[in-house]
Amino acid sequence: MEIRELEKILKAVANRQRLAILRYLKKEREASVSDITGTIKLSFKSTSQHLRRLTAAGIIEREQKGHFGYYHLAKNQHPVVQNIISAL
Repeated sequence: MEIRELEKILKAVANRQRLAILRYLKKEREASVSDITGTIKLSFKSTSQHLRRLTAAGIIEREQKGHFGYYHLAKNQHPVVQNIISAL
């Protein structure tokens, strides 16, 4: 793994709101932006931005189902991410 890729991952998880999102997805397995917004008490826009950052880092994945996008933890995680998620 390149240092830049690891840096991107670490920056993505170095935020308490994004860690809360990961904890929620670990528990629920899959959720829409609205589901996550209601749980972590952030605006829809802010939650969407956090989800984009986690998706760009390859930590979560988005799946379109009808009109809604659903997020879940990515299947092939870097060991660092696996350890962080395990600790949540």
